[in-house]
Amino acid sequence: MGMTATQKILAAHAGRGAVTAGELLTMPVDLVLGNDITAPVAIREMARAGCDSVFDRGKIALVLDHFTPNKDIAAARQCSAVRAFARRHAIEHFYDVGAMGVEHTLLPEKGLAAPGEVIIGADSHTCTYGALGAFSTGVGSTDMAAGMATGRAWFKVPAAIRIELAGALVRPLCGKDVVLYLIGLLGVDGARYLSLEFGGPGVASLSMDDRFTVANMAIECGAKNGLFPVDDTTRAYLAGRAARRWTAYTADEDAVYERTVTIDLGALTPLVACPHLPSRVRPASELSHVSVSQVVIGSCTNGRLEDMRAAAEILRGRRVCDGVRCLVIPASQEVYLRSLREGLLEVFVEAGAAVSTPTCGPCLGGHMGILDEGEVCVSTTNRNFVGRMGHVTSEIYLAGPSVAAASAVAGHIAAP
Repeated sequence: MGMTATQKILAAHAGRGAVTAGELLTMPVDLVLGNDITAPVAIREMARAGCDSVFDRGKIALVLDHFTPNKDIAAARQCSAVRAFARRHAIEHFYDVGAMGVEHTLLPEKGLAAPGEVIIGADSHTCTYGALGAFSTGVGSTDMAAGMATGRAWFKVPAAIRIELAGALVRPLCGKDVVLYLIGLLGVDGARYLSLEFGGPGVASLSMDDRFTVANMAIECGAKNGLFPVDDTTRAYLAGRAARRWTAYTADEDAVYERTVTIDLGALTPLVACPHLPSRVRPASELSHVSVSQVVIGSCTNGRLEDMRAAAEILRGRRVCDGVRCLVIPASQEVYLRSLREGLLEVFVEAGAAVSTPTCGPCLGGHMGILDEGEVCVSTTNRNFVGRMGHVTSEIYLAGPSVAAASAVAGHIAAP
């Protein structure tokens, strides 16, 4: 019986010739990730267990991104604990304000994720790096603590769903529309503990930023991970970033899948996920009756350079509608700087938007965009649960950057 690409990665790391779905394995990991919310818990657990060293200071990444720049004393204490730990153990990949970014944008930029690697992170959207052909998945802070101390983790080998991408994506559609369509098909638990393995001729029409967005939201339908094939687009992105040797894995021809889902990319339209689940997907054109209080363009899902360009294309020469707050948050210093050099930030400011330093901020209701009772937000983030961005009666509509920007201008949900 053949293996999927995910199963091949896990087998190689476990030193096994083959594995099957459902097996429990322990194996070395290539990178352990934590942020300013989850890392302090892991640090305390290491101390409780009597662990006074890390397995490899070059294979741990600590990113202060969720409540930074610090919003209050509690956030400052969280970050201070991580800073002290990073200094004590000489962590090589420590990213603080001024040199950081939203973790799942920053790590690929820095070349810390590569094909065939096993990456764990104490953040559910660690599955983002599957866009590069890595097995990456979110874990709890205790698993992060064990990973930092031992360099190992345990997994149940997942079964898989094959996602066959046909046709070609036509702009201004983007990866967000693809993944919202998929989540709408599968539901929020339709891929529970399964691997989503993407393939087909349509993959070639997805940019690297598109793929990051799709892999990022694999968890939103319950998937353990999302995995894209390694192709010329992947190699071009990795060039000059991940200089180490890596291995690209492909599924066997007789690999077993739970099911196959085919998506015709050319037939998609701009989509929006309605409150309060990412699976409540409708065409943007059907939601023009929904008035908007706030728009957020950013996050680990859609804060990359292509997202900034797409939003600027809509906002150039226009103004944000009176009564609407538009927040634009480039997801890393690199994205911020390139947006600055391309004149995109000028476009945003002239349109009446507020531009922020990189932060997760409003995505998780952290700061810089908390919603009041009854307010409505169109956001390029990845979750729209009850109270996610503030008051429990507020509402979040998830969309790509073009729809978000068009909605900021119109004052209601609008297709670009």
